[in-house]
Amino acid sequence: MADGITLQEQAAVAKEFLEGLLERYGLEATVDVRELDEETVELAAHGDGLGVLVGPKGATVMALQDVTRTVVQKHFPNRTDRILVDVAGYRERRVAALQRFTAQVAAEVLESGSERALEPMSAADRKVVHDTAVTIEGVASSSQGEEPHRFVIISPAS
Repeated sequence: MADGITLQEQAAVAKEFLEGLLERYGLEATVDVRELDEETVELAAHGDGLGVLVGPKGATVMALQDVTRTVVQKHFPNRTDRILVDVAGYRERRVAALQRFTAQVAAEVLESGSERALEPMSAADRKVVHDTAVTIEGVASSSQGEEPHRFVIISPAS
């Protein structure tokens, strides 16, 4: 690891920050830390009344993730691995919904033989769509456009 900084040390700083933030908001919650791979850690806050930290379409939880990463980067400016933040299971529910949606759109594309452009979405959401589409025989996916209006096209496979 660069500079001897471990993923666990980064996760500890992120957890301390999130627990402090939850306390400041007066929210009772626990923060679980889970290593997803060698360079990725997920911090998940669980408790009642956390919807305020999810926000509309997950906007607040994404901002919370960005702020948490910034705090970790301040402590470890030479190295920051991938830090994911989830609140009240939002990320898991979002992934499941996107997978169902992608399967539905793929079925429509296979039936019609015509490609379909989806609404603009975040890079994380696009990744879920691409990862799901690649498992469906007969369709392909690609991204087009520029941020923040980048979107996925699902088309019949060539």
